[in-house]
Amino acid sequence: MTIQSVGIIGAGTMGNGIAQACAVVGLPVTMVDINDAAVQKGIATVSGSLDRLIKKDKLTAAQKAEALALIRGSTDYGDLKGCDIVIEAATENHALKIKILQLLDETLPAETLVATNTSSISITQLAAVTKRAERFIGMHFFNPVPMMALVEIIRGLQTSDATHDAVKDLALRLGKSPITVKNAPGFVVNRILVPMINEAFFVLSEGLASAEDIDAGMKLGCNQPIGPLALADMVGLDVCLAVMEVYLKEFGDSKYRPCPLLKEMVAAGRLGRKTGRGVYSY
Repeated sequence: MTIQSVGIIGAGTMGNGIAQACAVVGLPVTMVDINDAAVQKGIATVSGSLDRLIKKDKLTAAQKAEALALIRGSTDYGDLKGCDIVIEAATENHALKIKILQLLDETLPAETLVATNTSSISITQLAAVTKRAERFIGMHFFNPVPMMALVEIIRGLQTSDATHDAVKDLALRLGKSPITVKNAPGFVVNRILVPMINEAFFVLSEGLASAEDIDAGMKLGCNQPIGPLALADMVGLDVCLAVMEVYLKEFGDSKYRPCPLLKEMVAAGRLGRKTGRGVYSY
């Protein structure tokens, strides 16, 4: 099948980024969140992102208007019924994702594909709670979605070839570079990346260097475009912690123990850019 319309659950950082990526290539999007304020904030974020592209001469004002016209905001799951695929992009919370997937099962036609943007939770396990396991898949975008080329396409044990091929085609139409990976905690990129971020917090907590020098060392010594602590602030410290906790639970290996400093900062509400303060202040 060829995907012609996209539904998105969640108008936050990932959800509105996916909505933008779809709309700029001409795909109609229905973006659903729990209240009108969240939906409008998501649409406003897309508008601001498109304005930045206009300033960089990568987009015209007319193209911005066309893209925004393709994004429909809603608080009603029923508005997703006409979508070919619905991408769940809610918070990285296992219980919440299961609740959403079960609501989608009650709402969507049987043939609708469902994807999750989870960065760490088992696709096979999530598929098992749905009535469409063969039409369920992982579609892991990276932040910021409009700028990052990679999409991890994660097959659960039950995912059909047709579902995989349709979702891979969608990623290519969005101008992304998809890679197909097997289902495992953290998949490929975050399996390597998040433990590195966690180790940077251990280095910081042990006082081996300042946050600025840790980040500078990784940028200059490993040619990374952004240091691990600054990246944690961008991703969200709560997300980093949630991923590490999944690894520790699933692998049962102490090397995935979250750094106490990371846990303490999350407990303090210092989650990074989205709260105005994490490792750094914004």
